[in-house]
Amino acid sequence: MSSYNFTGTPTGHGTGGDSLTTDLTGQFELANMVWLGVGAAGVWIMCPGIGLLYSGLSRKKHSLASLWLSLMGVCVVSFQWFFWGFSLVFSHHSKSHMLGTLEFFGFRDVLGAPSADAAVPDITYAVFQGMFACVAGVLMVGGGGERARLMPMMIFLFIWMTCVYCVCAHWSWNPNGWLAILGEYDFAGGLIHQTAGHGALMYALILGRRDREKNAKLPKYKPHSVASVVLGTVFITFAWFFFNACSAGNASIRAWYALQNTNLAAASGGLTWMFIDYFRYDGKWTTVGLCSGIVSALVGITPGAGFVPVWASMVIGIITAAGCNFAVDLKYWLKIDDGCDVWALHGVGGCIGSVLTGIFAADYVNATAGVYATPILGGWLNHHWKQVGYQIAGICAICGWTCVVTSIILLTMDRIPMLKIRLSAEEELQGTDVAQIGEVAYAEEEEEDYTFEPQPIRSRLSVIASLTHQIKHPMSGKDDKIEQSIPQVVDSALPDTSSNSDEDDSKTKEKETV
Repeated sequence: MSSYNFTGTPTGHGTGGDSLTTDLTGQFELANMVWLGVGAAGVWIMCPGIGLLYSGLSRKKHSLASLWLSLMGVCVVSFQWFFWGFSLVFSHHSKSHMLGTLEFFGFRDVLGAPSADAAVPDITYAVFQGMFACVAGVLMVGGGGERARLMPMMIFLFIWMTCVYCVCAHWSWNPNGWLAILGEYDFAGGLIHQTAGHGALMYALILGRRDREKNAKLPKYKPHSVASVVLGTVFITFAWFFFNACSAGNASIRAWYALQNTNLAAASGGLTWMFIDYFRYDGKWTTVGLCSGIVSALVGITPGAGFVPVWASMVIGIITAAGCNFAVDLKYWLKIDDGCDVWALHGVGGCIGSVLTGIFAADYVNATAGVYATPILGGWLNHHWKQVGYQIAGICAICGWTCVVTSIILLTMDRIPMLKIRLSAEEELQGTDVAQIGEVAYAEEEEEDYTFEPQPIRSRLSVIASLTHQIKHPMSGKDDKIEQSIPQVVDSALPDTSSNSDEDDSKTKEKETV
């Protein structure tokens, strides 16, 4: 059996060397690469979990759209990450402290050179961090639930990932980013929740409240499926173990320390929110409250999972869940209809967790990574009083940038005829599922069953004619494929049996005559 004769030496830059003459794998621990590879698959599960959570919190006529946006978000962000997202965040030779270069445009030269986390190669790190980007994108578009048009949503998501997420991620996670140089701590992605939460807040603000023609005040609708909320929370929690533990970047003790912190914080947060709701809602142990507490505490522990002692994770879970619980009511004061509470859970939770990381970060926890550890000064536990200031500086910069840039993107898009961001009143009344997707999540027994159709009813217009129609009537919400009601569509799809029965009668009479 022949084998390659590897005589080359890894270069440490570019692709890392010629894969035909250089053993690119030998410079890395295989266990670390396996750990992050499995972690990437685990984190991916969070995206459909978010879709299930959003779907359960939505009304029934919008529930399929919430599932759709979770998978759409993965597709759009995965392409953006390949196209230039990874390069803008993690390029090796960026001279700017604000944004990376196009060094890795289209994954060019992304192979075997050591990544920003030197324990694994670029290609492994790119896959792992790409899943984080997908989570941020899926979370953010939840702010447009039940009234956003889907095609503009996809374009907005691509632009938002480029102008908001990639910029903020470069600040914190690229060794040359200004927040990384300043000394801000963000172990597993507090910036993900800060950008997604505040991006969703701006999305909801600019779209306006749901059913605004019939609701003088901010609407409050019940979740249509608590079971979907529970199932989504299960998926999210399972994925979060990989999300935080694998952010150590290696299979060291620190990874397992982060895993324990994650689990304890989630348990503490779930109990806290449930007990608060017990006293606020006439002695009821609410299931949605339990799930909300778990998710909010997971958000809170994310920035500090690999920095804080185990006992501190319980404190962080309790404080974050309590803060997010009361933040849910702030949307009524702000008069912003964030139906899925993305801002209250992720925006507020990410900020609380970042501040608490500055308080409870300990140098000895960070050192459990062994030879992979980069020394830190710790937080208030180590009498490093300035650390909370660094954390607040990061929060203000990330949230401020997110709110301003997100608003500019949305207001600009909404002035372009084909990119109007909100559904028409007729489409909103009909529901996003039927109006924009042409399918439904549930078949109603009392209504005609049209879900046997393998795809939405095809338009008779050509592509050019359809585009022309949308330009002339961007908010009409109608074309020749939805002008007729669903029962009419079904009737037209069924064969005409009246003529057939007449023919059968005449043939029968002829036989009798013979």
